[in-house]
Amino acid sequence: MVQIKKIEHKGVLLAKLISGEWEQGLSFYSEPNDFIQAGSWRYAKGKELLPHVHNAVERKIDRTQEVLFVKKGRVRVKIFDLEDKPLAEHELRAGDIGIFLRGGHGYTVLEDDTQVLEVKNGPYPGPDADRRRL
Repeated sequence: MVQIKKIEHKGVLLAKLISGEWEQGLSFYSEPNDFIQAGSWRYAKGKELLPHVHNAVERKIDRTQEVLFVKKGRVRVKIFDLEDKPLAEHELRAGDIGIFLRGGHGYTVLEDDTQVLEVKNGPYPGPDADRRRL
């Protein structure tokens, strides 16, 4: 069973941390208005997802959001509120997902050979335009 931990501050959702066995079928963890969309698939052998092409749709995006999937190892996530103050820490382990929507975040790798897939929306404007260090 999937466990979703929401990190909120003053009514604003900053992050979602997902662990556990994924549900059968297609499950999305992001809301339709999030800039990044993250979900999981869990199907039996032979399930066919029909071929498709995504249409060109103009979107307005004013922040970078990112998703981490920990393939192997462990990562400590530090989450900061909208005023850059530390708010929460959480450990992501192999198989866990972190969705970072607002506020700040930082990571500490806790095991050698930790492997993480990071996905974020683009296009990427470069480090100076995209972020500031806390």
